[in-house]
Amino acid sequence: MLQTENIYIFLLILPIVSFLYSSVGHGGASGYLALMALFSFAPETMKPTALLLNLFVAGISFYYYYKEGFFNKKLFLSFSFTSVPLAFLGGTIDIDASLYKKILAGLLIFAILKMLNVFGKESNTVKQVKLWQGLIVGGIIGFFSGLIGIGGGIILSPVILLLHWGKMKEAAAVSALFIWVNSASGLIGQLSSGVVLEKASFVLVAIALIGGVLGGYYGSKKINNKNLRYILAFVLIIACVKLVLT
Repeated sequence: MLQTENIYIFLLILPIVSFLYSSVGHGGASGYLALMALFSFAPETMKPTALLLNLFVAGISFYYYYKEGFFNKKLFLSFSFTSVPLAFLGGTIDIDASLYKKILAGLLIFAILKMLNVFGKESNTVKQVKLWQGLIVGGIIGFFSGLIGIGGGIILSPVILLLHWGKMKEAAAVSALFIWVNSASGLIGQLSSGVVLEKASFVLVAIALIGGVLGGYYGSKKINNKNLRYILAFVLIIACVKLVLT
């Protein structure tokens, strides 16, 4: 993995991606997958590596948001009951590389819209999540989380805001833990099906943690990353196009 061409550029961009995702309560798997696609990483290494990075970065992000009092346990449980087992199921399924790239490209659209702050508006009125809504939404997102190698927060967070189920920082806190449990479940599913983590993946974890710690801390306080988010959105768009065309 570390022998990939232009790996040093990848290693420079990686902590920036983890910083931006962590600042909004996400682990960054969609960003890591986009970067790995741009740098032509082998598809079989992308999923487990992204989920491993998610575990550390989302965990740190959750810690800071929880510490600031933004975590809504009831909202989290509404989605996690079905997401965790279905993330495991998705992790055990190996799909064709071409189909994988197309699905990932579709999911990256959520990440792009998130970075462009399309889903950044809060509502003064917060609605209660109905049991059936939480079970369905959590289950669908959880399955695709394990299947593609993301935590699902990049989808859940916009859904929470669009349907007025929580405020922005509350959505970030819930999404961070949602990402963590789904990433753990999906990774266990992959490992149980014979996928092996490369030792180099842990080197990437150490580098991503630098951005993750800073992003989680500043994001749970106050920070404006508008210009950096636009740059990341542009990188994600390029990755999205490459995934569709290859």
